[in-house]
Amino acid sequence: MKISNKNYLDQLNDRQSEAITHLDGPCLIVAGAGSGKTRVLTSRVVEIIKKKKAWPNQILCVTFTNKAAREMQNRIAGYLDEKILSLPWLGTFHSVSAKLLRRHAEAVGLNSRFTIIDQEDQLRLIKNICKAENIDVKKISPQFVLSFINQWKNKGLLPKNVVAKKIPLEKAILNVYKFYQERLKILNSCDFGDLILLCVNMFENNSDILDLYLNNFKYILVDEYQDSNFIQSKWLNLLAKKHNNICCVGDDDQSIYSWRGAEIKNFLDFSKIYKDTKVIKLEQNYRSTQNILSAASGLIANNNDRLGKKLWTDSKEGELVKLSCYKNGKEEAVGISDTIEQSLKKKYSLNKISILVRAIFQTREFEERFLKIGMGYRVIGGTKFYERAEVKDSLSFLRIVYQKNDDLAFERIINVPKRAIGDSTIKQLHDWGRKNKKSLEDSALELIQLNKIKPKTKLGLVKILNLFNKWRSDLKEKKHYELMEIILDESGYSKMLKEKKDLESEGRLENLKELIRGMHDFDNLQSFLEHVALATSIDQDWNGEKINLMTMHAAKGLEFDVVFLPGWEEGLFPHQKSLEEKGDLALEEERRLAYVGLTRAKKESFISFVMSRMYRGDWVESIASRFIEELPEKNVKRNELREQNVEDFIFNQDIDYDQGVRSPGWARLQKKKLKRIK
Repeated sequence: MKISNKNYLDQLNDRQSEAITHLDGPCLIVAGAGSGKTRVLTSRVVEIIKKKKAWPNQILCVTFTNKAAREMQNRIAGYLDEKILSLPWLGTFHSVSAKLLRRHAEAVGLNSRFTIIDQEDQLRLIKNICKAENIDVKKISPQFVLSFINQWKNKGLLPKNVVAKKIPLEKAILNVYKFYQERLKILNSCDFGDLILLCVNMFENNSDILDLYLNNFKYILVDEYQDSNFIQSKWLNLLAKKHNNICCVGDDDQSIYSWRGAEIKNFLDFSKIYKDTKVIKLEQNYRSTQNILSAASGLIANNNDRLGKKLWTDSKEGELVKLSCYKNGKEEAVGISDTIEQSLKKKYSLNKISILVRAIFQTREFEERFLKIGMGYRVIGGTKFYERAEVKDSLSFLRIVYQKNDDLAFERIINVPKRAIGDSTIKQLHDWGRKNKKSLEDSALELIQLNKIKPKTKLGLVKILNLFNKWRSDLKEKKHYELMEIILDESGYSKMLKEKKDLESEGRLENLKELIRGMHDFDNLQSFLEHVALATSIDQDWNGEKINLMTMHAAKGLEFDVVFLPGWEEGLFPHQKSLEEKGDLALEEERRLAYVGLTRAKKESFISFVMSRMYRGDWVESIASRFIEELPEKNVKRNELREQNVEDFIFNQDIDYDQGVRSPGWARLQKKKLKRIK
């Protein structure tokens, strides 16, 4: 085997060289943001082959995304001679597990042609089982059941291993889990969570199969190890126990996915599991300026659960991190857009500017502002606000109330939530409408009067048609945003989302609250609907100069010249719900998220918070996030409050956050507790 003439060891710093050349025994590479970990990982693979420590197919490389796997494969192939007969085993935990299971499917009760079902199929299967077991899916949604099943699988628990609490609900879900797994086996199928779980089960119950791979995999390398969960860690431990040549790369300060099951303790306890572990810290950053790195390092130093490191760079000090306070969310969007237009646009491409939010509903005010001034933007990792399903559903309710001949709106929401109005009924209404030149609503009324609708469907239709008429009467007496709240309540739409009890539904409820907040900016329903129609008709082309809008979670792994971090307020960031559910553990993860947000910036970083935000129609006072006080003063420039004669508003409040937080909505302090307001 030949190694390419390209010198993969060129221009490495001392710590990177050590990470690449220390090959034998367990190794933990603590790779700070922008420290070149992908280069280290791929170069380490090439070094193993160059030193003839193993053949390529005796090396296992595990990543968390297919994109990362492809990038590593291309880099490794670029360094190796084109005539090599094999490359390392390289893929995600799930793709490698699927490959192993297909080779030994019989060992887990499947055959090699098994199918891997997606979430839609999972929910359909769970729904059928719930019906068979007389479980009301309106009270216990399939999504809620699936979240329990996924949690159990991430913890390595098959139904026989689960010890259900004495709560009837959990016992019922465990029963569904048993039938669900049995049904999957009959269908010769498995879901995403099964891939790793069944693989571990196969290794534990078939020593001959495990020995086959223990002997084969002489070196194991893992990327983004801080994001691993219990079952993934167990999978690795089983495969590494013979040669003990396992190298895990990651950053404990960027562990932000506990809600997906990630356990940071896998990373922190690595040296306890593998004795004589070599720990190498990559602290030299090749992305950001020193001021940004110092601000991020000072912030994350407040966490206790970390191995500890301090990022530094050879590049210049750069601009100080800018900190601004605005009167409200709308002013915040205006202020940020003005900064981009008046100064940043001259220095940077819009494509290199990003606005990172804690919660996706925050994008609305920025989208509204950019639409108003004609500045291009794209929402990455999400959908533009007015194109989100729950927002379009709500707008359809408003459209049919405002204009009864709006058949498109009628068809979208007539069976949302479910009212036993199926496709055959919709077709019946369409046929009658075309024949008699009637709208769908009028067609429904006539068919009901003629008794041509099935009894069960008729009940659902009559109920919603009566609600349409009631809401039209309400519109004459109430504000359009008040009507929206009434519709979401009386239609059962809010109840439908609340009953699902999952993160996605919680996000959708937040978006609906944000929709209602946005409606306050318009005088009436007509002007609001016209605004939305114009906003959604704008060209969706992603090409050209556009600002990037996304959550901080979605930004992990990305980098931009300029990053704006709005909404740094108690209750929003750190998020109140997270703190209530997980306490200090959540606080540390929220701080890691702040660290991730800051370290996405290469040249300039802007943080902001507001004095008050609109919450359910009322202005609620906000206080600055505790993370702002934790930023080192020497790396931060505090800007004057826009249009206010306030010298030091809230920047240095003496606040007891544990006592000051209130629910629901944004954490807030009563006026008597606010200090230094002049």
